[in-house]
Amino acid sequence: MPNPNIATATSILGGTLYGAIDTSLDEVLENSSSTLVLKINTLIISNIDGTNAADVSATLSSSAGGTDVFIAHLITVPAKSNLVLISKDISFYLTQNKAINLQASAASDLNYLLSYETIS
Repeated sequence: MPNPNIATATSILGGTLYGAIDTSLDEVLENSSSTLVLKINTLIISNIDGTNAADVSATLSSSAGGTDVFIAHLITVPAKSNLVLISKDISFYLTQNKAINLQASAASDLNYLLSYETIS
């Protein structure tokens, strides 16, 4: 699987994804392209429940097989608070056939905001 040389990039486009986190492990961003690299800048988890804490797990997976690798595992997000799971100072690259997946311990409690750059 090719890994593009980002030193010769011709385009860097910003992107943002957001939504609710389900109780099943769901893919929120995948890089299926051999010509792109996705730079993950920020992943913020918000607990919108006014009363209860909820846990979040995040994994990196490969569509080429193998097991998921945890970025975070069962981290508690208190009610009415945010968790910065990934920030600009600990950003990383998502190469071809890799994906980010999220899972919550309670339905309708957690939301995410994911900021990334598509480099080609």
